[in-house]
This record gives sequence, structure tokens and C-alpha cells, in this order.
Amino acid sequence: MYQSKSSRGDSPVSIIGAGIAGAWQALLFAQAGHAVTLHERSDAAMTESTSHWAGGMLAPYCEAEVAEPIISRLGLRSLDIWRRELPDTPFNGSLVVAHARERNDFERFARMTEGHERLDAPHLAQLEPSLDGRFRDGLFFPAEGHVEPRRVLPKLHDRILAAGGIIKFNSDVSAEDLEGIVIDCRGLSARDGAPELRGVKGEMILIETAEVELSRPVRLIHPRWPLYVIPREDHLFMLGATSIEAEDTGVSVRSALELLGAAYSVHPAFAEARIVEFGSGLRPAFPDNLPRITINKQKISVNGLYRHGFLLAPALAELTLAYVERGMIDNEVMRCA
Repeated sequence: MYQSKSSRGDSPVSIIGAGIAGAWQALLFAQAGHAVTLHERSDAAMTESTSHWAGGMLAPYCEAEVAEPIISRLGLRSLDIWRRELPDTPFNGSLVVAHARERNDFERFARMTEGHERLDAPHLAQLEPSLDGRFRDGLFFPAEGHVEPRRVLPKLHDRILAAGGIIKFNSDVSAEDLEGIVIDCRGLSARDGAPELRGVKGEMILIETAEVELSRPVRLIHPRWPLYVIPREDHLFMLGATSIEAEDTGVSVRSALELLGAAYSVHPAFAEARIVEFGSGLRPAFPDNLPRITINKQKISVNGLYRHGFLLAPALAELTLAYVERGMIDNEVMRCA
């Protein structure tokens, strides 16, 4: 990092987009004493937001298998911020398992990641009794966590209001409409200023069953993409998530079969579960799949969080705040237009 001239002054701060990226920006700026207004083009239900369809994984150690080191660095910092700001965030760890046919991929995953404990079958069953007899071993990442996006976003919005911020739903504005410092967190909608952004579809299925109990996300090694089963409240489980280079928002038959088949292979009782919802979201990604904070005088863009939105958003907000208040520049993340 290096320090440059700050753009703070006494300017108000307007943030466009109340999804996970914008919500964290608004919260940290409001807590720092700035006059913050958060604009969201949709209503408070946030059903049009990519965050509505997210898994909510806080798993920087697991992501190290395929992601660049910057994702781990920012992700680990974000874990500290999640713990500080929302201390009831579940940090029960995450679990990685594989069937015998994916044994080589499982061992590769173990070599490419750190921060895990290898559990044999008895210890795996002790950790997750529902998996007793299902797998011969697993990798347990005790420091990782997860959140339920549809529950945690309203909590963040409430925290913003409590810190003195203002939230305006059904407020479809552009940076040119606003004065002072403007932080653009619109995701794919920001392609008017960042045409290189693309949408990467992530599909999910929500199911309900009381026959299986899990205390943490279970990631199943898969030959094409990581598949996970995430426990939620009220006997619900989210099955996700694909990463498809497509910009439609439907769920394909192939994806549905693979997601449901993966759940069944984790535990046969999932075959009797009730399907509650299918859905998908388009994650904003730059060509390198890395996040980017772009600075153009008092206009700042935070984008390209790809499939790491909930993991990276707190750390990116901290970096933006450090720039505005102290002129600090993180060379790996920030660009000056």
C-alpha cells in the first residue's frame, strides 16, 4: 500500500446498490461518521440482487484451491470484520468430502489448501452424525463460516440505519445524479462504465427436510465444479453452486440433476426432501475474475467480486474507507482512472 492525496473533504457519501458490496460500504462509512445515503433500485426484499441467490460462504481457505492469493488475503481480513460487526455470524467451520472415484481430486484439494484438519471416518461422524458411514474421511476447515444472505442483508441494512445512514429503496440513480463522493456497487449494471464486466451464472436449489441435520456447509468434490450443501434455518438446505459462462437467469435441467444428485450422494434422505425453490444469480466478473476498486476523482467503483461477494465485501469496504479518509492505495485491488 502507499498513501496518496485523499478525496474526502466534507463531502457526503452516496452508494449505489444495496447488495452485499454496497451494504458493507455504507456500514463502514456510516460508522466512521460520514453522511451516507445508500440507493437501491429495487425494493427492500432485494429479490433482484445477485446477493439474494448467493450461498453466503465465508471460506477463504477452501477458495485457495483455485483462487489467486489476493482472495485469501482479503477473505481472511473479511472474517475478522464479520466477527467484529456481526458476532453472531456462524463460524462452525466447513467440511470437504469426496467419494472414492474423486479420490485424486480430494488429495489435490488437500495439497492446494491449508488451515484444515484431516478427519477419519469416526471423527467425521462425531462432527456431523448425519454423515456417519457415508465417507471414509474429510477435510475440516475450523476457521471458516457461512451466513444466510436473505437474513444477513436486512441485518446489515438495520446496522446502517443505526449508524446514522439513510437507505432509499426504489431509487434508480446514476453517479451523475449525485454530488460528493459516489461509490458504485451496481454489479453487472455498471457495464455502462466497465464494458469488460461479464456475468457468471450461479444456480441454486433450496430444499427442505427434517431427516438430515448438518451444522456447517459440506463441500463435495466434483469433477466440474465445487458443489456444496449449506444448512439454513427451519430444516432448509441450499444446494449450489454452478459457475456457468452464461447470462440467462434460468436453471438448466442438467444443473438441477447434478445439484440434486450431489445432495443425494451426500445423504440418501435428501431424495425425500421437498424442493422449495430454484433460482440463479449473475455474478459480476472481470476477465481475471479478481475484484477491482476503480477511482476517478470522487467517483469510486467497487466491482468484479465474482463468486466471492460475501467473502470479500467487508475487506473491500475497509480499503475504500482507508482511501477516502487517508489516501491509502492497495496496489493489488485499486486502479486510478
